[in-house]
Order: sequence, then C-alpha cells, then structure tokens
Amino acid sequence: MAEFKEAPAGASMGEQLMTWVDNRFPATKMYKEHMSEYYAPKNFNWWYIFGSLAMLVLVIQIVTGIFLVMHYKPDAALAFGSVEYIMRDVPWGWLIRYMHSTGASAFFVVVYLHMFRGLIYGSYRKPRELVWIFGCGIFLCLMAEAFMGYLLPWGQMSYWGAQVIVNLFAAVPFVGPDLALLIRGDYVVGDATLNRFFSFHVIAVPLVLLGLVVAHIIALHEVGSNNPDGVEIKGPKAPKDANGHPLDGIPFHPYYTVHDVYGVGLFLMVFTAIIFFAPELGGYFLEYNNFIPADPLKTPAHIAPVWYFTPFYSMLRATTDPMVNVLAGVVGLGAVLTVLKGNFSGKGKIATLVIAAVAIFLLKTFDAKFWGVVVMGGAVVILFFLPWLDHSPVKSIRYRPDWHKYMYGVFVVFFLVLGYLGIQPPTDIGTLIAQVGTLFYFGFFLLMPWWSKLGTPKAVPERVTFHPH
Repeated sequence: MAEFKEAPAGASMGEQLMTWVDNRFPATKMYKEHMSEYYAPKNFNWWYIFGSLAMLVLVIQIVTGIFLVMHYKPDAALAFGSVEYIMRDVPWGWLIRYMHSTGASAFFVVVYLHMFRGLIYGSYRKPRELVWIFGCGIFLCLMAEAFMGYLLPWGQMSYWGAQVIVNLFAAVPFVGPDLALLIRGDYVVGDATLNRFFSFHVIAVPLVLLGLVVAHIIALHEVGSNNPDGVEIKGPKAPKDANGHPLDGIPFHPYYTVHDVYGVGLFLMVFTAIIFFAPELGGYFLEYNNFIPADPLKTPAHIAPVWYFTPFYSMLRATTDPMVNVLAGVVGLGAVLTVLKGNFSGKGKIATLVIAAVAIFLLKTFDAKFWGVVVMGGAVVILFFLPWLDHSPVKSIRYRPDWHKYMYGVFVVFFLVLGYLGIQPPTDIGTLIAQVGTLFYFGFFLLMPWWSKLGTPKAVPERVTFHPH
C-alpha cells in the first residue's frame, strides 16, 4: 500500500480534500499525466481540434440518449408514436431529439475530418499504429451505433433502410440466410428486430465504443501526439530541458484546453444554428420519409441511407456483374503480364498463376451482390492496415512530393462524389462514375506500398517548425 501523505499545515479545505482523495485515488497524478504535464507539440494547428470535438459530441449523444430512452418505447406498434410524443408533449423533448439526431451527423463530420488529418499527417505511422487501429475500431463502432439507432424512429426510411442492409447479410455464402435471420430475429424486419437494435444501440455498442475511446486516448498519451511536421518530440534524440520535458512541446493544459474551448465555441454556434433553424438540413440529417410511420406494404420510391453511409453504399451499388467480369479479366491479364515480364523463379510464376486462377474462380462463383458486400466492408477494413501500407520515407504531407498532394486531393473528391451518388437514384452514368471511384479508393490504398515511395521527398526539419502568433 502506498504511503499516505498529510496535507501541509494551513492547507485550505480544497487542498485537504484533494490530499484525502489522492491517498485513495490517483486523481492529481492522472490530471498531471494527461493534462498539465502531458506535453503536446507546440505546432498544432486547427486540424487538431476535431478529436476534442468528437469527445464533446460523444458526451452530447450519451446525455441526450439517456433522456430519450426515458420516453422511447422499443415496440413496433408504439415506437413511432413515442417519438412523436417526445417531440410534441415532453417538455423540451423536441430539443433533446434534435440534439441527438444532429449530433449523429456532427459525430461523423468531426470523425471524418479527424481521420483525414491523421491520413495527411501520417498519424498512423510508427509508433502510433495502435492509436490508429483503436481509432478505426471507434469508427466501425460508430457506424454500427448509427445504423442501429437509425431504425429506432420506426419511420418509412428507417424500416426500409434496415430491410435493405440486413438483407445484404443474406448474400454471404452458406451462412447468409441464417445470419440475416439472427440479426432480424424474425423472417421480416419487425418487433424482434427493433428490440435487438435497441439493446445494441443503448447498451452493447456504447460500452465497446467507450472502451475503445479510453484505449485510444491511453495509447495516444503513451506514445505522444503527432504533429504537422511528423517530427517526434519525445524520442531519444529529441531535445529536452533540464527536467526532461521536450523543448518542442508545451503542456496540454492550459494551452490546448484554451485552444479547444475556442473551437468548441465555434462548433456549438454551428451546431445550435442547425438544431434551431434546420434540424433536417434539407433531408440530409433527417429524411422526410422518416416522418411517415413504417409501412411494410409500401416501399419508398428511392431507398438510401443517411449521408455518412453513402460513400460505402455507393461502392456496394457499383459492384455489378459487368464490373466483376472486368475485375476477373484484370486479374487474369495482370497474372499473365507478371509471369511474362516479372523476374520470378519458376515456382513464383506458378504460384502467381494459381493465385490468379483461384481469384478468378471466386469472382465468377459468387454473385455481384456478395462481392458488393465484400467491397463495402473491405472499404472500412482496409483502413486498419494503413500503417503497413504506407512506405513513404516521411510522415507528413508537408514533406512528400507535391504530386502526392494531388493524389490525396483526388481521393477526397472521389470520396465526396461517391457520397453524393449514394444519395441519388442509380443511373448508368452514375454507376460508371461510382465504379471508377471505387477502383480509385481501393487502388489508393492497395497500391500505396508502391506509389508512396515514388518521388523525392523534401527535407524534414530536425525540430518542429513553429511560428508564434
């Protein structure tokens, strides 16, 4: 047992209380390790505010969710009416509901921007692989949480959106139908499905999400934060003062807490403006069809998920039989060219042909619906492997060859285009563009071990670049 400390003579009531607490719980120690004595790079810019905003939105979602659960009824016959009751009869219920629905979209906005910052500054590179993996786990949990919460209002789009997505699991070979039945809890989306999704949305997924958030922060504070230069400030060669503190770092508190508070203020201005003046945001945050009770006998003219799922939904729709045939041809042609032009041994060439043959066999054996599910899931799973796909000699986009910036720019454009196409009804030209965007998305990551090494990077400074302002 640790030695108990006594409060100094003449200590205030607050100091005495904290001494009593610290003897039983490391409150001050944790505060110092994660706030006042946690040194972050002094050249953070505004890209580094989105992690704190994600924490803020998480708190908003938990608090508003607790109040919504007090009045919501997870029953297919009562769910839609209970939401209307919250909106019309519960004091301030409309505000709580709109805070929660707007918070869902806000969560994805800040998380997407947070992940993009990690992408351009190489925050997934050694020694932060686990930080990135935990972050991707958070993103995956967030998608599950949003999807399950999407069903709960029991409106038309909620019902039919869930019907479409759950039916996708039926495309999995051999176990698909049983898996879809397990998820639904019935042969159709109904009361059992609603209860399942409610329990996962309110209890199971949030517990996993909170655990991953804690692991993400602990891992981050263990290895230290990255910075726009990609220069380590806590490494063995990093300059330090007499107390061992990095010269290129400053305490997170009070410097970055003030920085974050300012950003939080700006965020809340936009957040509240949306809540009070445009909570549906033109049907992107709350679809108009979701204000109509779920009707299993009336299918909406166009079924599309909420905007934050649409890039991946667009990839799903883009995976058609002709595209699968083209991919099979590309695999075969690539294998032949590799054998003819590659400097491989005989065994290597045989292995290449065998792998290509197996890939073509699988592509032709299973239908496009299954491969669409694989593509949609793979688009998220591939993010977990990013730390080992990037072979660039430098971390930050600042010091990579200029054409790398155009690669990242095209990636962003295609991702946004995929998101837009996922909202729109399918068309021939839209499907073609989505197929190109899907191929670029996967090519961006799968070919990264090759293209990330190309070009001559700029010289990386030994210390972070900092311009006082």
